[in-house]
Amino acid sequence: MTRAVFLDRDGTLNVETGYVHRADEWEWVPGAIEALRLLNAAGYLAIVVTNQAGIARGLYGETDLEALHAHVAADARRHGVHIDAFYHCPHHPQFGAVRDCECRKPAPGLLLRAQRDFGIDLARSFMIGDKPGDIAAGRAAGVTALLVETGYGREARAGVGADVPVFPDVLAAVRFVTG
Repeated sequence: MTRAVFLDRDGTLNVETGYVHRADEWEWVPGAIEALRLLNAAGYLAIVVTNQAGIARGLYGETDLEALHAHVAADARRHGVHIDAFYHCPHHPQFGAVRDCECRKPAPGLLLRAQRDFGIDLARSFMIGDKPGDIAAGRAAGVTALLVETGYGREARAGVGADVPVFPDVLAAVRFVTG
């Protein structure tokens, strides 16, 4: 079975600026491209799993998000790396028609859907993110969860438990994974 590294998006791969949904708003976190290069070389699937509450809030639509992810994938390819898939949750518990779902992290639905789609061995896979919800989703899916201090990670550190490995950024976390 295939190994994967599930990557949160905002605050982990790109600079957290709030509701990023256009190409001109995208800025890679320093080291993110090299992290993808290491994952690709080590044979891990690189799968983005992201909550996108801006859709439920009416700030942007699914087509805007799809266009952004197409831009990100193309930019990654220009750098000689690739992202294998993007999964997103468009729901929010306080906004929109769907307020209770299985896909919004901390629920593991996005990871489990990717597992079914790609035949991923969850026990040999990782989740890297900057929020307690990322860590909880990873744990609920049965993957090893790692926290990065970019985005909201520094503030979240106290809320994830001493047993969660903490890294300064996604590149350091991926170096740990690919060892």
